[in-house]
Amino acid sequence: MSSLLDSTLSLQSSEAEAASTASEPAWLASLAHKRVLHVGKYYPPHMGGIETHLQSLCQELRRFVNLEVVVASDERRTLRETVEGVEVTRVGTSFNFSSAPVCPAMASAIREAQADLIHIHLPNPTAILAYFASRARGRLVLTYHSDIIRQKILGRAFWPFLRRALERAEAVIVATPKHISSSPILRRYSERCRVIPYGIEVGSFQQPDAATVKDIRRRHGPRIVLGVGRLVYYKGFEFLIRAMKDVEGQLLIIGDGPLRASLQREAEELGLSDKVTFLIDVNDVRPFYQAANVFALSSIARSEAFGIVQLEAMACGIPVVNTNLDSGVTFVSQDGVTGLTVPPADANALAQAINSLLDDPARSAQFGEAGRVRVAKEFSLEGMTRRTLELYAEVLQSKADCGDS
Repeated sequence: MSSLLDSTLSLQSSEAEAASTASEPAWLASLAHKRVLHVGKYYPPHMGGIETHLQSLCQELRRFVNLEVVVASDERRTLRETVEGVEVTRVGTSFNFSSAPVCPAMASAIREAQADLIHIHLPNPTAILAYFASRARGRLVLTYHSDIIRQKILGRAFWPFLRRALERAEAVIVATPKHISSSPILRRYSERCRVIPYGIEVGSFQQPDAATVKDIRRRHGPRIVLGVGRLVYYKGFEFLIRAMKDVEGQLLIIGDGPLRASLQREAEELGLSDKVTFLIDVNDVRPFYQAANVFALSSIARSEAFGIVQLEAMACGIPVVNTNLDSGVTFVSQDGVTGLTVPPADANALAQAINSLLDDPARSAQFGEAGRVRVAKEFSLEGMTRRTLELYAEVLQSKADCGDS
């Protein structure tokens, strides 16, 4: 990837390394041999917003630190593999409890990494319990993607362990200021929070495959509404489907999940089978963004804390219709700037917003261009990586200043 971060920080060879040592930032050089362990719930090809973020970030960080990733496996056995240059350990899952994988061997995997810094992605009860059981001595950084929203009993039972982790953490990364203000938990620890917005590789979304885009439009028409995400309760896809009763156009939903059958059934019962298409196995979503006229994020709960798919749509220059959740969603795509915001769980409002954009190409183009500019300025992968590395250097330097071994 060609970028400012690459040109100023990457070391292309041992000769280049020697030549550039004097100009390399001291804080970056201090990270060269540090062992950093990321602990997540899952890792791609297991799909989800957190998984996408984890993969994107780790693929960049591995060029500057000694990086490993530990996550849960979809299987009972533990698998170790290299995924696009990232060392990933998928710890065997014995069973799932309230959607949380139970992985008895995760504690030993964390301990064996002997990391200088352990970076855990939350919500993830398994990872937190395994971290404390491991007695790992590395500095702790958390990324707080979201509160536990739906599993209230699990959340209450887990709270003492989460509180202990938040108190131990050197820093808590959040993607937007609204993550702090909307969370009753994070407001207690606001002094530890650092805002580092999620980022994407913007350029990769701005190189359309013209032939594929043309074929998508040929098959689905000139007025395409796109939704992308796991087919789970908080995505609110049922409201987007219902909205299509009043929209002249085609809805493409890319994703899979436990609600697929019920959503397909809803489309059939509403007589919308000819207007709603479910696409399950899509290897490259970018041509669909580029072919679409409107992107819709119809989420209905704070479990949708950010919506990385909004960034992807904005990078492709299409306007976004999102919902007014008490989370970071509206921080990403702003009402009247890069698209329109409507109340959650309101099919009529979704339909009106979508129609207003489909019927006004000039306004849509204005929103799309504003989105493209906003992503490049505020949500680039390079910016996210640089801010994360700076935080690591700060945390590890504080360890050195304290004389920790």
